[in-house]
Amino acid sequence: MTNLTNNKAVLSWIDEMTAITKPDKIVWITGEEEQLDALREQAVKEGILIKLNPDKLPGCYLHRTDPDDVARVEDRTFICCEKEEDAGPTNHWVEPKEMYEKMYALADGAYKGRTMYIIPYSMSIIGSPFAKYGFELTDSIYVVLNMHIMTRIGKAVCDALGDDTGFIKGLHCQCNLDKDNKYIVHFPQDNTIISMNSNYGGNVLQGKKCFALRIASNLGRQEGWMAEHMLILGCKRPQDKEIKYIAAAFPSACGKTNLAMLIPPQEYLDAGYEIQTVGDDIAWIRVGADGRLWAMNPENGFFGVAPGTNAKSNPNALESTKKGTIFTNVVHDLDNNTVWWEGLDKNPPKNAIDWKGNPWTEKEQAEGVKGAHPNSRFTAPARNCPCISKEFDNPKGVPLSAIVFGGRRAKTAPLVYQSKDWNNGVFVGSIMASETTAAATGAVGVVRRDPMAMRPFAGYHMGDYFKHWIDMGKKVKNQPKIFNVNWFRLDDDGKFLWPGFGENMRVLEWIIKRCEGEVDAVETPIGYVPKAEDINLDGTDVTKETLEEILTVDKETWAKEAEGIEEFYKQFGDRLPAELSKELSDLKARLK
Repeated sequence: MTNLTNNKAVLSWIDEMTAITKPDKIVWITGEEEQLDALREQAVKEGILIKLNPDKLPGCYLHRTDPDDVARVEDRTFICCEKEEDAGPTNHWVEPKEMYEKMYALADGAYKGRTMYIIPYSMSIIGSPFAKYGFELTDSIYVVLNMHIMTRIGKAVCDALGDDTGFIKGLHCQCNLDKDNKYIVHFPQDNTIISMNSNYGGNVLQGKKCFALRIASNLGRQEGWMAEHMLILGCKRPQDKEIKYIAAAFPSACGKTNLAMLIPPQEYLDAGYEIQTVGDDIAWIRVGADGRLWAMNPENGFFGVAPGTNAKSNPNALESTKKGTIFTNVVHDLDNNTVWWEGLDKNPPKNAIDWKGNPWTEKEQAEGVKGAHPNSRFTAPARNCPCISKEFDNPKGVPLSAIVFGGRRAKTAPLVYQSKDWNNGVFVGSIMASETTAAATGAVGVVRRDPMAMRPFAGYHMGDYFKHWIDMGKKVKNQPKIFNVNWFRLDDDGKFLWPGFGENMRVLEWIIKRCEGEVDAVETPIGYVPKAEDINLDGTDVTKETLEEILTVDKETWAKEAEGIEEFYKQFGDRLPAELSKELSDLKARLK
């Protein structure tokens, strides 16, 4: 096949990788539907994909991974910068030369008898000021078809890149899926990503966490922008001429996708309120000419967790999966050639195959055998989402009114509070935490700090990452307000005090009112909390007394929290910005 580019740097690197991997055949991915259809047919023929019911799930397919290859592997993920100290305490590091040698030894002849697919892809809209371009070399049709959903691919990417040498290089080799030689490696100084011995999405769809966060966070620091693990939503109020946009970061299991695609309560819908989804996972953020922060979702699809997604928890996400979707490690319902997973509904199929490819009948179900893997996924086109924003394809992105952080805390954090200023907001993001639940681990209530939900994804020293946030604040003339939310306050019986889901609209409404200067707030040692009367409770079962309880900031609890923060900060040593040390000292003083 003819090369899609004349870029000498691209072709030289591909030649180098070809000499190592030794493919039988090389195919450039053009992005044309005819080529993609042929690859889908080939994948079905080879047993890589199962074509699902074209009437019920048009253009949808099922895939099963190796049972030992079902999730991201943080302990096999490396940042190989020149100096170990620059990787920081939250990343694994190996000297770059040593890791290159190891990777190329594993890649040697890895494509013999196989095809090398060259995927030119763009993170963000091709031609946008946000756009960054990459090439992923892979021997997996599954990767090609998922990258087509998750990114913008094809010849248009090559045309936009031209002769520029600033592209991201990516090599993926399935090899023999040896779990002891599984590596997801990043070389930030070379803008290079290498994935070995995996075929699971989060490890091998390199545009996702590898490029869009780990490599991009480093690029952002160098170039003066931010790559963040954040959803982006638009809130349309009936009285506003402009839609207000919010970016929000949450650790896993804190309702990130649900918030991104929130459906407001009926009384809000009747009044003309809307939530519009710009992105559910990643935000690239730049300073605009107007001095505001502008955010863009660099992805083109959703890579969502299937279990628990249903018509009640997230109808918009479910609707997004109804066409052109690849399902991974879910149940195959043989009676109607569709899919199922735990939490979809209460009617599991009676004649089915589980995620491992074994019969899954009433007998297995009665024995408690899970049909879908807990981390089973759907890769769905973003345009399928009923509430996708009209600005989704705007090359300029959207202007941010607010940035929201959140975690899962039983007693500590109130339902919502606003930071005192930008640096205090960075402090609030840096101390983000969730407590373990009985479902997750034997030890309940253990605090795991996940700053800005970026602990696994910051491609350099976390202390320097905090400093970059502080430096970005100095560049922004019209700073978004920064908030923290906690949907998970519990009463003494362990029951949730706040209903969550669509009712979270009531908190978003207060956040926007604060951004617009429409309501006052109560100053506390940690920041500004709402007056109970300023959160609309009409149509809920929540009493004013309960609301007052979940807005309470207990000094004793927060004094213990401050001790935990101090301990957490110690690992960053002299790379912890002085501004954050001061924020902690000031908090302690206010708590006395």
